[in-house]
This record gives sequence, C-alpha cells and structure tokens, in this order.
Amino acid sequence: MVNNIPVNKEIADKILKEMPFTDIGDASIREIVRLAGQIEKETGVKFFRMEMGVPGLDVSEIALEAEIKAFKEGYASKYAPITGIEPLKNEISRFVKNFLDIKISPEYCFSTVGSAQGSTALFMVANRTDKNKRGVLFVDPGFPVQKLQIKVLGYEYDAFDVFNFRGKKLRAKLEGLIVERKISSILYSNPNNPTWISFTDEELQIIGELATKHNVIIIEDLAYFGMDFRKDYSKPGVPPFQPTVAKYTDNWTMLISSSKVFSYAGQRVGMLVVSEKVYNSKYPDLKRFYATEQFGHSLIYNALYVLSAGVSHTPQYGLAALLKAVNDGIYNYRDDVIEYGKRAKALKKIFLSNGFKLVYDNDLGKPLANGFYFTVSYPGMTGSELLHNLLYYGISAIALQTTGSEHSEGIRACVSQINGNMFPELERRLKLFNETHS
Repeated sequence: MVNNIPVNKEIADKILKEMPFTDIGDASIREIVRLAGQIEKETGVKFFRMEMGVPGLDVSEIALEAEIKAFKEGYASKYAPITGIEPLKNEISRFVKNFLDIKISPEYCFSTVGSAQGSTALFMVANRTDKNKRGVLFVDPGFPVQKLQIKVLGYEYDAFDVFNFRGKKLRAKLEGLIVERKISSILYSNPNNPTWISFTDEELQIIGELATKHNVIIIEDLAYFGMDFRKDYSKPGVPPFQPTVAKYTDNWTMLISSSKVFSYAGQRVGMLVVSEKVYNSKYPDLKRFYATEQFGHSLIYNALYVLSAGVSHTPQYGLAALLKAVNDGIYNYRDDVIEYGKRAKALKKIFLSNGFKLVYDNDLGKPLANGFYFTVSYPGMTGSELLHNLLYYGISAIALQTTGSEHSEGIRACVSQINGNMFPELERRLKLFNETHS
C-alpha cells in the first residue's frame, strides 16, 4: 500500500494497458470482470465488485430439491423439448396471470437459456419481419449486452436516453423515432437497468398505443421482476401487479429472468412469453430467412433451435418448482430479494457522504426506488477517469457510456456482491478516495 492507496498503481496500469480496449469507459462488463480479477490476483487486494449483476443470495432449496429429483429420474440423458417442459410452461402461464394480471395460454410460454438467448432470438425474428424497416429502438439507458447482440447479428439499431422524455413527453419523442428511423421493435427494461427508474402506466400506455399504431413489436425486459420495492408486487392474484405494456397492446413479447428474482443465474434458464397475436402473425418477409412466414414458428423452431436445442431438463424442473411455490403462495420471492433494496440504501449513503453524486437522481420527481443498481459520478471526472481511479482503491464498476446514457461522467454500481460486513472497508476506501481527489 503506497501513500495509503490500497492497489499498487504500477501493477494496475500495467494490467490495464494489456487489455484489448483503449478506453476503460468502453469496456464491457465481462472485460471489467477480467481486469479486476487480474489486478486482484497480482496485488492481493480484495476488490469490491460492483460491475456485474451476480446474485448475492442463495437459491431456494425448493429448486435444488426439484433438480435433484429430475436428475434421479434420468432426465440428464434426455433432450428437452425446444418449447420447454410442460410443467414449466403451465407455471409460467400462471405466473403471468398471478403477477401481471395478463391471461396467456401455456402454448405461448417458453423456456430459454437465460433471457440473453430470448432477446437474441427475438432480435433475429422481430427485426426481419419487414424488409423496409431498419431494426430495434433501445429505450436507454439499458443493458449493454443487448446492443452487443445486435452488433454481432449485423443489425442496425437506434437509441435514446429516456430520462428527459418521461411522462407525456415520451409520446412525441418515441413516435418521431419510430417513423423517422423505421423501427421494427422496441426494447426497454422495467425497472430500468441501470437507472432504476420505473415506467408508469401512462408511459406504458403510450408505448403500447404507438406499438399498435405503427405495428411495432415490443420486447419488454423484466429482468428485475417486482424489484421496484416502493410497491409490493409479490402477492399472487392480488393487486398491485407488476406494470406491463401487455395491458395496452397485443404487440408484445416479454423476457422474464430467473437470475435476479430467484437467484438462479448459474442454471441459465429464463422465460420468454409471446402474445397470441404476435405469435400467430404472418410476415411474408420472414421467408427470406425462415421456412415459414409465421412469427412464432420462426421464433421457436428456427431462431431458438439454432441458438440452443432446448434448455437442460433439470434447471427447467427447478424453475417450475419455484414458480409453483410462488404461484401457490408458499414462497414469497420478495422476502429474499428486498435485501438488495436495503443494501442500495446503505451504499448510496456511503457514496454520497464521500463526495459522490447520484446521476439519475429521481423518478418523475419522486425518490428512486432502492434496488439492484444505482448510478453515481464524482465531480470533475468523466466515467472513464472515475473507473480508472477507482481501480487503485480496489473498486470496479462499469461506465454509463456503455449503457446508452447521455451522461459521460457516470458509472453504474451493482449492490448484489456487497454485503453488510463489507460496508466499513468500502467506506474507508471511499473516504480515502475523496480525501485524495476532492
């Protein structure tokens, strides 16, 4: 430790120079994971890992027991159906009705290898429905990997930072882009990663009405299902329900992750739900790439099939058991994940008391919910500079510029891997950081 700075600067800068990116602010989440891991290994200084949304809670025994049972029944030697196992499809259907108040047949509920596979498959089909349309519109800030998926697929996309277009202002901005940029699909997360704002019913109605008017397919990313802790969305069949655009249009699809709400990230099993209308819609231009013009058939039997021929049996049985327990009111997922809200509240206080500022600091004039992420900046530093300087204090995060934010000065901090026992040391390092840079 030189001059009380925990990490040796020479070692950190040497490792940083060996990375494939030229600007740390452009580094992906996994690249930051690799960078922090190497510095940690070579210096012996334990890092505070705030770059990656890794669940920091244990998975329920309900899922573990169901997976073990499936293994013992011999499912490891069998291929799973591409559409998902029947028990899981049934429970997804129940879950959507119980917690979003949307009735959907199990026929239109599918399992995916995490929501990442679901979004990739949707991009492959939704953005090929009309040869005269360009591609996806990201309502940013958002999850950087989804843009990487688009780039890898060779598609075009557009994006805008929604923070200054909330409420009624959203309509003109959104419609202008849909028409001008010839948009085929729109993707957003709710609650939003990384800002943790949540769209209101008014905003979801605007999105839904414009989707219907311009025949645009909505991809609603519910990675943080029910984790706007300002309301309790965890009681099956009882309002309030998780807000959704499906109340306002038939042109919807949704991605529901098991990674955060059920701490099931390692098993790579997500849920993809497609409205009956979208599934059965026919787009002649799809036949340029697929065997049929039907959206649903192209999505499942072409796109999903070539990405991965089904999700492993045992994680599906584990998730089905979790969903059944939640649907039956036996297990309340909120009782566990609300821990993230408690951590966020405490961590924001630590950062703010040491010279940092919240970047996205309100939700339509109301206080932000405390959840999985928050955004901070430090006076006089760009996001890249802040990330670089925080490395010397054993703290890793990602720059907001990778999320589509208009704020070049901010970073996204994830709370999941920082438990209460770590708060005093983090506070000590941030205090030292502030004393050095203020």
